[in-house]
Amino acid sequence: MPITPTSVSRLPGGLLAQARALQPRTVALRRALHRAPELGLDLPRTREAVLDALGDLPLSVRTGRSCSSVVAVLEGARPGPTVLLRGDMDALPLQEDTGLEFASGIDGAMHACGHDTHTAMLASAARLLAGYADRIAGRVLLMFQPGEEGFHGARHMIDEGLLDDGPELAYALHISSTVPSGELHHRPGPIMAAADVLTVTVTGRGGHASAPQDACDPVPAAAAMVGGLQTLLSRRVAPHDAAVLTVARIQAGTTDNVIPETAELTGTLRTLSEPVRALLHSEITQHCRHVALAHGCTAEVRIVRGYPVTVNDPRAASALARVGEQVLGRTACVPMANPLMGSEDFSYVLARVPGALAFLGARPPGIAAADAPPNHSNRVVFDEAAFPAGVAVYAGLALAALS
Repeated sequence: MPITPTSVSRLPGGLLAQARALQPRTVALRRALHRAPELGLDLPRTREAVLDALGDLPLSVRTGRSCSSVVAVLEGARPGPTVLLRGDMDALPLQEDTGLEFASGIDGAMHACGHDTHTAMLASAARLLAGYADRIAGRVLLMFQPGEEGFHGARHMIDEGLLDDGPELAYALHISSTVPSGELHHRPGPIMAAADVLTVTVTGRGGHASAPQDACDPVPAAAAMVGGLQTLLSRRVAPHDAAVLTVARIQAGTTDNVIPETAELTGTLRTLSEPVRALLHSEITQHCRHVALAHGCTAEVRIVRGYPVTVNDPRAASALARVGEQVLGRTACVPMANPLMGSEDFSYVLARVPGALAFLGARPPGIAAADAPPNHSNRVVFDEAAFPAGVAVYAGLALAALS
């Protein structure tokens, strides 16, 4: 069942006020998760905290086998379609330096991308929706996902049957520390990029640094590749097709007087369409091999495919904007002019189910956007006052589709 202007206009009043009434619960869960972050696919403490938060609600709950996922289903009073709402749960390998009273107590782990806030907001949305079960025609599928930060957690959950119930719509929110608190930023079409990892190993012939003529130095070949790859992007990709290639690491040699046998480049490729992605995979491989040959070396090029492009269904994105305007007010809902070149594994869900991802602002008051530490910073701070907006929008999306 699509979300229509009529169904949005019939949303119950006061969803934001009800979400604010749940704020103590939302904040308590968020802070508990923030103090004890876990990485990757195995999040036993986080899963237990989520199960405890949902324990008194009328939900059917199952947990993952290959990862610490939680899937909870709220059945409505009448049959109908299924709407999926996602909150991811994993943290990042960073040492927190925020000075918060509830800062991470785990060395080398921090909720620097706000997944603790996503989980807490979705748990409170489940509680809010449970109070409306009698007016829901269908079911709400709550997806609490580990392993978003590079571990393909969404794909693990899909492989374990997440989508077997056939959801007709899927939505996710992602918090942002640089967007004004409480604003909902949205757009149709591509909203986040595909992310691939590039590794190039250049092999020459080692020797003494004082006699380069007797060796075949891979370092100049690797250096030439770095600049050439940027030219390749500007010459082979159309100006209206965005792509980013960053060589983030160059490694070669062990000391000052030895020409190494190998040099290695590592970087990331970000694209917003599958045709451009495929083109660049081919062009990058050819470029690196040919540059290596021009220097008398060889090159092994490996491109590991990461998350696909996150593409918002136009109708679902429009519906999300309407719900946001109804729940938060028109001025709080801001169309995004451009996608972000970060990546997101909710893309696996949106490749199978029409839906949309949007960004929820949580920039602390009194801090300019340029001064706010961004997501993935060891100093990032999210304004907890934004949480009711996320809870209310999650609930509004489900109710608009199922009431």
